[in-house]
Amino acid sequence: MSSETTVVAVQYRLQEWAAQIRECQNRPAGMSVIDWCASHGIAKATYYYRLRRVREACLESLAPEALVQQIVPVNPGFLQQETQSGSGIQQGLSVSVNGFSIHVTESTPMPLLAAVLKVVRDAQ
Repeated sequence: MSSETTVVAVQYRLQEWAAQIRECQNRPAGMSVIDWCASHGIAKATYYYRLRRVREACLESLAPEALVQQIVPVNPGFLQQETQSGSGIQQGLSVSVNGFSIHVTESTPMPLLAAVLKVVRDAQ
């Protein structure tokens, strides 16, 4: 099989998997992924493998400039109020990345946040 044929086969397979993932994401309310997979003859592990591969293909297709966004806009609805001991109520944003939770407020220095997010991103 030529490399061109292999590329076409992989792209076709990814398109099929993407269609399955869209169908699963549009499953009836109350139906779990496990139930959807069982009704379509797909193992749960197979579904999540395909989901990961489709996501990776989507990320690879993005221009590098799209991945290097310095500021991520945050919907104000995501902001929550939390009680800080001794300081009353303080608004902020809680971010969870790679199993780490970070609480960010208006007073969080941007260089500190950037440094912490870089460390968390690179942590395995």
